Amino acid sequence: MSDVKASGASGASTASTASETSKTSRAAAAQAAFTTRDLTLAAVMTAAMCALCPFSIPIGPIPVSLQILIMLLTAYLLPARLAALASAAYILLGAAGLPVFSGFQGGLAKLAGPTGGYIIGFLFMVILSSSIIEKTGHKAVPAFIAALIGVVLDYAFGTFWFVLQMKCGLWYALTVCVFPFAALDAAKAAAAVIFGKAVRTALTKAGLL
Repeated sequence: MSDVKASGASGASTASTASETSKTSRAAAAQAAFTTRDLTLAAVMTAAMCALCPFSIPIGPIPVSLQILIMLLTAYLLPARLAALASAAYILLGAAGLPVFSGFQGGLAKLAGPTGGYIIGFLFMVILSSSIIEKTGHKAVPAFIAALIGVVLDYAFGTFWFVLQMKCGLWYALTVCVFPFAALDAAKAAAAVIFGKAVRTALTKAGLL
């Protein structure tokens, strides 16, 4: 009789464990899936990128544009996976030929060209910056530092790409593609945090974040 009870208890325990495992798996899957709200937020930021990023002032191989600003704003407003989704969608739309890159350009040739690395680098920038911003609770100073780190990552990837494509020296690439824009991009990082904080507060009060 005691063996039967023990067997029953063991079976119940196994069933309970299996049930808990199943619940945990379902919860993880639900967390990993994108909700309608998630997709909407990502789509809105992708649309903002497509609308604002093409405007630029050509002053050399790398034009002055709103790309860094809108990317960092996305990194501040959205969690990393949504920021990545939004920026990846933007890059793919541009690669497909839509004129959404700076100077109203688009196509695979732009991505494969000397400055294409800076565009692809946006994806890594928003993932890293957004991850740090999330972990530091969207506080202004850490968020600004996170934005600067993201910009440096984009610079590193884009400059490496530029050197390979142009077969030039690192110093030349830096003087052409980085140094003229560093101060302005730092200002864009600050603006993204300031504006992002105001927008995030408004969206949170509206129950959209």
